[in-house]
Amino acid sequence: MTIDKKIKVNGIKSGFILGAIISALSIFYFYYVTSLVKSAILLVAGPVFFYLFIPIFAIVFLCFDARKRVGGYWSARQATTGIFIMFAIAYFIYLIAVNLIFYKVVEPDYLHKTQVASVAARTNFMKQNGADQKTIDKTIAEMNKSISNQGDVTIGSTVLWIGIYIMFIFIFALIFGSLFKKDPPVYQAS
Repeated sequence: MTIDKKIKVNGIKSGFILGAIISALSIFYFYYVTSLVKSAILLVAGPVFFYLFIPIFAIVFLCFDARKRVGGYWSARQATTGIFIMFAIAYFIYLIAVNLIFYKVVEPDYLHKTQVASVAARTNFMKQNGADQKTIDKTIAEMNKSISNQGDVTIGSTVLWIGIYIMFIFIFALIFGSLFKKDPPVYQAS
């Protein structure tokens, strides 16, 4: 098997793993917000932990693993190709597992549940910090409006967002590809 074929196969395998990790984190985060979070601080810290730290750690691990599986060396182009395939597969796994199955079948009322939990946590936080009821009511109205607008999804907006995500995936693949490239050593005869 050629190195380019190995890179593509490893990208697909890593994509399934990353997609499963990100999907599981997203589903757990939903239950974290709706059942476990009682403070606004945990509500704000959750996305940083579940959507930033853990996924980046998984991506870095999978990139090092993919490079090791192809012999320890790959050019920036090869790294970008493998990482782009990994990101694209992970994104489509996430779309299917979370957006199509979890939100449509398992938790079709996810938006309302998230809204109730977010409003409750924000209200408690504002009351603890001595906010007056008028300010609390205004903030809750803004939150409700913002969350209710998220439910207005059309086919056109979905296609647009998929295109935008693929563009961002490519940009991130370029960045990670340049970070994880490792050219073989060049020996000079003296």
